[in-house]
Amino acid sequence: MSTLTLGHFLSLGAILFALSVVGIFLNRKNLIVLLMAIELMLLAVNMNFVAFSHYLGDLHGQVFVFFILTVAAAESAIGLAILVLLFRNKSSINVDELNTLKG
Repeated sequence: MSTLTLGHFLSLGAILFALSVVGIFLNRKNLIVLLMAIELMLLAVNMNFVAFSHYLGDLHGQVFVFFILTVAAAESAIGLAILVLLFRNKSSINVDELNTLKG
């Protein structure tokens, strides 16, 4: 029976971060997928903070995760509000049409 080490958690965080970067670069059209990729990136960083916090026996990393989650929730709410307004005005969620909203 093997135990999970710091390297396992950091590897998983790196894989999640890499998937989110690939999701951002491969998909530049759909705003929902871009928001999900950004959230996945933040969760990968949070996993690294918690892993290091547990490994070092310090709670500062876990407290910092709460601040990141608060910012991520606000970013999601604002991003979804912009998405709803874009869909109401353009009947599409294409990122290329965001340039037409300039005043």
